[in-house]
Amino acid sequence: MLDLIFLNIDFLIDLILAFITMSLGLNLTQGDFSRIFTNPKPLGIGLLSQMVLLPLCTLGLMLLSDFPAAIKVGFIIISLCPGGVTSNLVSYLMKGNVALSISLTVINGILCMFTIPLLANMALDFFFHHRTPIRLPVMHSILQIALVTILPATIGVMIRSKLPRIADTLRPILKYLLPTLLLFVFLIKIFAPVDKGGTGLTIDEILSLSVWVLMLNFCGMLVGFLAGSLLKINLQNKVTIMVEVGLHNTFLAIFVASNILDNIEMQKPALVSAMFTFFSTLIFAWLIRYIAVKYFKKTEAKV
Repeated sequence: MLDLIFLNIDFLIDLILAFITMSLGLNLTQGDFSRIFTNPKPLGIGLLSQMVLLPLCTLGLMLLSDFPAAIKVGFIIISLCPGGVTSNLVSYLMKGNVALSISLTVINGILCMFTIPLLANMALDFFFHHRTPIRLPVMHSILQIALVTILPATIGVMIRSKLPRIADTLRPILKYLLPTLLLFVFLIKIFAPVDKGGTGLTIDEILSLSVWVLMLNFCGMLVGFLAGSLLKINLQNKVTIMVEVGLHNTFLAIFVASNILDNIEMQKPALVSAMFTFFSTLIFAWLIRYIAVKYFKKTEAKV
């Protein structure tokens, strides 16, 4: 049984992520997405924070570290990847703007197919003084985004619109069931043998990288929150942006480091990030949101 699970681990992860997105769609309407594009300011701030501010922040962190060049590039690659379904789930749990979260995931997921080759090569040039041809599978990635994000979210919205009683019945069940399943699958991924798709990391590597992974996670969230505060958007949207900036599609980062750049060391930061950042993002998001509500709620703009 375990061999069968290990054999299909990546398929299981995609399947559960798709179900999570569908469950989030049960909480949304078409109007939620329409408002994102009639008032694009939060969307623009989110994209700016993800695609410009976070990579710069990550570069600063890496200049302070004494990691080998390959590890530093691995961290840069994480910062270039978009949020994913897990960030959509955290936004939902933190009472963020789920429609904005999904929109950022989809748009940045497509844009990064073109920005990652450019910016990853700049990182290689900076730390290694050479460049490598990087060609991401654009159509395959867009298809995966459609199957894991766009299509399931649309199905969820349609179920809520056409079958509201079923949506009301499913929401409380899926809210707890799907994150539990996702945790189960991630644990298998982490502890599986290397030849079955496991990480193969040593305890020392996990400990040495985890501190910097958590620093990057927190700094990304802080950057997103501060950008939203400076540009005066409301708390719900700020929480959404900080989660999207802090929590990344580590599977894409692993793919770039291992399958394209063929560098085992470069993928290690993404592997450690996959272990910790879902849970650390929940904690950091709750803490920042709590402080904002308690001390700064009166100054929140209604944008």
